[in-house]
Amino acid sequence: MAVTNCDVVVVGVGGMGSATVSQLARRGYDVVGLERYDIPHAMGSSHGITRIIRRPQYEDPAYVPLVDRALDRWAALEKEHPRQLLHRVGSLDIGPPEVGVYADSKRSCAVHDIPHEDLSSSELNERFGYELPDTHRAVYQSDGGFLHCEQCIVAHVQDAHAHGGTVRAREAVEEWTASESGVSVRTDRREYAADRMIVTAGAWTSQFLPSFSHLLQPERQVLGWFQPDLPERFCPENFPVFVCEVDDDHYYGFPAYERPGFKLGKFNHRGETGPPVELAREPDREDERLLREFAEEYVPSGAGPTMGLSTCMFTNTPDEDFLLDTHPDYESIVVGAGFSGHGFKFASVIGEILTDLAVEGRTDHPIDPFAIDRFD
Repeated sequence: MAVTNCDVVVVGVGGMGSATVSQLARRGYDVVGLERYDIPHAMGSSHGITRIIRRPQYEDPAYVPLVDRALDRWAALEKEHPRQLLHRVGSLDIGPPEVGVYADSKRSCAVHDIPHEDLSSSELNERFGYELPDTHRAVYQSDGGFLHCEQCIVAHVQDAHAHGGTVRAREAVEEWTASESGVSVRTDRREYAADRMIVTAGAWTSQFLPSFSHLLQPERQVLGWFQPDLPERFCPENFPVFVCEVDDDHYYGFPAYERPGFKLGKFNHRGETGPPVELAREPDREDERLLREFAEEYVPSGAGPTMGLSTCMFTNTPDEDFLLDTHPDYESIVVGAGFSGHGFKFASVIGEILTDLAVEGRTDHPIDPFAIDRFD
């Protein structure tokens, strides 16, 4: 089997991998991205047309500098791509006032001085068509919105091509070895010898890095699209993206865009975890029921006939924060994983971070909270 030499091999060319290949190629490195499926594809975590991006980070204020950099990088990428990638329709973080999504979003705004509006439930209901209880409030922030996720991948891969990078789809990694001299990667087509390997394989990361299996748990996720009774209310000009906490569950949604219907999801949908090949790909009536119940109670004007359902995957860490680090046993391997259902918005800056770690051994981005050794 012939051996291809390069500077860096990137395993997995979805949201994170495509951004990493682009960044490496832009910096002049000889990079090969390997993807077992198509570019883009619907088997992992980076499909479904839209992904939320929002400046307030209720998960942790530490994410705000990263999302601000990501917004800049998405805007720069969009200037060189024929289609719009970033749609600034605003974002809503909704929940009870004491703790959770709303309270933590407010804290994030306070820490980073993010301009926002604080809406009561009556203001929220009247302005955007919800039917939420009086106990709820919302943080509205105008800079947020959604990314066209598949087009983001296309744009990053095309950018990599334009700068000399190589991406090979439908080529599955079967084995790798690491030594002081670098990394050897064998696929079902050829072998590669590289100075560095970056793993951005989503739910398949544990398959390549078994020592990470206790830190990375793939989880089945389902998205639904429902016909609105009042379509104009759910167009991008009128309906911000949202995260809404009700009864200790978190739901999220989008305006209608490129596919008929109001899009809705539930974090940690049915709690179904396991290896990606064992998780059911086809949505069923129970998946539909869980989403429809929320829509009928809290967004009834968006709870018309089902337009579609789609399955994707989260890959969760124990604390639901990312893993962005050099492998503890191999300096030649860098890992970007465990994005826990809130990672895609950061892909453009994560490409910078993983490239920094691979070629410089460090990064100026604030990634201390995402080190692997925090679980030691």
